[in-house]
Amino acid sequence: MNSSRSIPSVSVTYARDGSSTKSNELGMRAMQERAYERRGEQYLLIKSPPASGKSRALMFIALDKLENQGLKQAIVVVPEKSIGASFNNEPLSKFGFWADWFVEPKWNLCNAPGGDDGKVRTVGRFLEGPDKVLVCTHATFRFAVDKFGIDAFDDRLIAVDEFHHVSANPENKLGTHLGQFIARDRVHIVAMTGSYFRGDAEAVLSPEDEAKFDTVTYTYYEQLNGYEHLKTLDIGYFFYTGSYAEDLLAVLDPREKTILHIPNVNARESTGDKHREVDHIIDALGEWAGTDPATGFHLVKTPDGRTIKVADLVDDEPAKREKVSRALKNPAEKNNRDHVDLIIALGMAKEGFDWIWCEHALTVGYRASLTEIVQIIGRATRDAVGKTRARFTNLIAEPDASEGAVTEAINDTLKAIAASLLMEQVLAPRFNFTPKTPASVAQPGFDYGDGGYDPEKSNVGFNEESGQFDIEIKGLKEPGTKEAKRICQEDLNEVITAFVQDKPTVERGLFDEELVPEELTVTRMGKIIRERYPDLQDDDVEAVRQRAVAAMNLTQQGKKTILGADEDEKEPSANTALIDGVRKFAMDVRDLDIDLIDSINPFGEAYSILAKSMNEDSLRQVASVISAKRSPISPEDAITWARRASRFKKEHGRPPSLISADPFEKLMAEGATAFMRFRKEGRYE
Repeated sequence: MNSSRSIPSVSVTYARDGSSTKSNELGMRAMQERAYERRGEQYLLIKSPPASGKSRALMFIALDKLENQGLKQAIVVVPEKSIGASFNNEPLSKFGFWADWFVEPKWNLCNAPGGDDGKVRTVGRFLEGPDKVLVCTHATFRFAVDKFGIDAFDDRLIAVDEFHHVSANPENKLGTHLGQFIARDRVHIVAMTGSYFRGDAEAVLSPEDEAKFDTVTYTYYEQLNGYEHLKTLDIGYFFYTGSYAEDLLAVLDPREKTILHIPNVNARESTGDKHREVDHIIDALGEWAGTDPATGFHLVKTPDGRTIKVADLVDDEPAKREKVSRALKNPAEKNNRDHVDLIIALGMAKEGFDWIWCEHALTVGYRASLTEIVQIIGRATRDAVGKTRARFTNLIAEPDASEGAVTEAINDTLKAIAASLLMEQVLAPRFNFTPKTPASVAQPGFDYGDGGYDPEKSNVGFNEESGQFDIEIKGLKEPGTKEAKRICQEDLNEVITAFVQDKPTVERGLFDEELVPEELTVTRMGKIIRERYPDLQDDDVEAVRQRAVAAMNLTQQGKKTILGADEDEKEPSANTALIDGVRKFAMDVRDLDIDLIDSINPFGEAYSILAKSMNEDSLRQVASVISAKRSPISPEDAITWARRASRFKKEHGRPPSLISADPFEKLMAEGATAFMRFRKEGRYE
């Protein structure tokens, strides 16, 4: 590993004001209090990062629904048995609430032995009985709905944890059942997730069902800014050549508390023998000194004389792995920083795994989805005494065009970049965009910088307490419907997720030297929004599109302003870095207008980081492979360009020219010409 090319793609620093960990008189932290205020909603969606307290928020809400809203029972549904522990008994009254959370042991089916058939029968007995709360897996719940029918769950609360497992795709059984529950309208639903998007870019809910949910959003920025201890989070992707095990210690520091996820045996990064990989990692760390008889952890003596404890969750031998897993979950050791030093895993220690001391989540090879990446990062974002910095590293094999797997290697590279771009968006403060008009005024509680609010120009204000930007943009279109306003307020990150997961978009944005940015920011983003929200009218599609592009490009330009031109310059330590960067960009261009923002390639900064991280020959080979794949204007895209050309003609009194020196005008002319040709050919109904 050439560590000189190992450049973090994003480094975010927070204020540590302690607000997210403080409790009110009912024992609720900030996110939980916000969710509890909406407890009367029939359909409630809680979007909140890992470790923000979603499980306990559900307890507060469920108890109120059972006691004060007339519901008979609450059924909590989790994706896997291990997560069921998050809903164990809690003495909430000890901290100020008016009731305790209690689950009869026989009704926590995540702890019950046996298969789903027996557990489904248990669900049936629960539905007929007087007890109030049951916890089961998604699978058990699906089978129970199949067996007993939708109406058997009338007048009950269905709480779905890790809601991103749901999909609007008809083949997703849980998603189908939830659609049926919503159509019948006789249950309450609380959905909870730390990542409201899926790795396959499928919609979680259909637009009409999603519109029925009231959303509680608690951002990563609010969560981390309100911690007491954790101050800085680094997100990076790093390239290696040869075997990852050979160079692992270039990025794995044995002094850091680390979760290391090795690649799946079918991945190109794997040697094909996961057990030998674990052995090789232990050998690289130091001298094996046996295992701890109580925990099953490996004891490894490092070259500096320390003995570290390594938990192996890759071992397939049931007795060994169960012993190690049980030791990791031991509640008596939760606050013991010295309990374990390194956890090596493959499919475990991800979603719902709680180890507050984790400082480094190190993943070899691109994982299955962006959702999985976000969940893994969540393992390192717990707040703990003495833990001031955390990081996520994605270790990726550098593409080699001499190999047959070069296309797969390029795909992994693009996915890693997409994950980085998404996390930059997720970690940033929240953007609220407003049109700049003569009537615009400063918003209460927002700081507009040293010069204050200037009525003559576009302003950028920031409210540190709420973690929100107020950004004025000339030419910004206002959403006209309730659904469009909801999307602009709540779903911009989900729209951006779909955009950065679109492989042709990322390829063009990174490697097409002839790219006109509007091909992506206008055409591609608009198409993605239409596909995701098919009932939106054109004006609302445009309002959403403008805000999604602005959010992504302002984050990228803010980062560019921070980093400066010197490739060796490091991110500043001030927690206002991104805020100052966005403000500086806005001042440098004098006025923010939507045409300017549309003209910025959203992947420009990602490419500059990639160029610093990857071998120059490999980068050139990747660009060559991708540049050969450029496709002509499609009939669908031609419609978008024809509309743009029509608007251009109204504004300028002439149609766009095919020989214009302005590449955007030329592209509009080409698109309008293609539209006329397609219409003549009968391609449009």
